[in-house]
Amino acid sequence: MQVTFYLFTIKLVILREKKAEYYYMKHSGCTFEYEEERNNDFMRAYTEQIAGRREIILADVFSRVVEMPSKRFWVSEERAAIVISDMMRGKSLDKMRQKKREMFQEIYRRTMSILEKQPGMSVYDAVSVVVRSPAPQFYLTPQSARIIFYRIKKKWYERNLAKLSRSRHHHR
Repeated sequence: MQVTFYLFTIKLVILREKKAEYYYMKHSGCTFEYEEERNNDFMRAYTEQIAGRREIILADVFSRVVEMPSKRFWVSEERAAIVISDMMRGKSLDKMRQKKREMFQEIYRRTMSILEKQPGMSVYDAVSVVVRSPAPQFYLTPQSARIIFYRIKKKWYERNLAKLSRSRHHHR
């Protein structure tokens, strides 16, 4: 029994070390599992910001959108649990970008509040509850919002262009 637990602990430590690499340095080109859901939430906020406006200055719109409430924290439960566990052990977030650091500080604050009220709950379960709850903002810079917006727009054009070319091909 003790040997099995020890081997499990070793595997967990190795897994944590591998995952921790992603927590400080996300590799370019890696996929974000909630991208489509985040994009839909982002476009909801964007649409709310431009509704009824006569003049639209995108820089101002993006600045307002990133500060709007979001339907959840846009980070996976696994990544958040690793970061929060590290924070609980006193690990610094100094190398993290400001908005990500602010997001994890808010997740940490809420997680600790849940664990205080429910001491028997696991850190992972508490973090999962927190990241799936509404977030006070998107935790993006206006520049990141601009990039996301243009990626969404590009995908939309590509999808509709493909539909258009298929429909033209069928009508010949």
